[in-house]
Amino acid sequence: MSQKSSLRLHVAAFSILLLLLVGAFVLIQLLPIGKNQTNPPVIAEPNWDSPQTRQTFMQACGDCHSNETVWPWYSKIAPMSWLITRDVNEGRQKLNVSEWGVRKNEADDVVKVVQNGTMPPWFYLPLHRQANLNPSQKQAFLNGLAATFGSENEPNSQKIESGDDDND
Repeated sequence: MSQKSSLRLHVAAFSILLLLLVGAFVLIQLLPIGKNQTNPPVIAEPNWDSPQTRQTFMQACGDCHSNETVWPWYSKIAPMSWLITRDVNEGRQKLNVSEWGVRKNEADDVVKVVQNGTMPPWFYLPLHRQANLNPSQKQAFLNGLAATFGSENEPNSQKIESGDDDND
């Protein structure tokens, strides 16, 4: 087989593979997975300690932990739609500040997961710059969360120590 015909064979194989990938991408858009991107009504919210705590919470956490999710354009395109819808549904199930007092919310460890960097998740931050808090914003937010939700160690605490000396 000549070099020219070998190159043609490789180009043809690559073209077929590319066509199959594009076809699969188009077909997955038709699947009904991740299409239920709704924002139910806000029923009740916690008694926020301040408007600033609420604002920071909504900017950094509200897309997954409230009924006020901002659904970006890429949340409509599979497979991202599947992942984002799953994350929002799981987040609302664990803690939903828009349905406060209606059902059990797992707010006991909110301060801890923000303080140790578990929340917001690493993959959320690059596309949501408003969720990136500088150290002083984070400290003020932790204090506000503790005042609003309590903390695991100090249920009625008004101030949380900086996370630099964690003994977890």
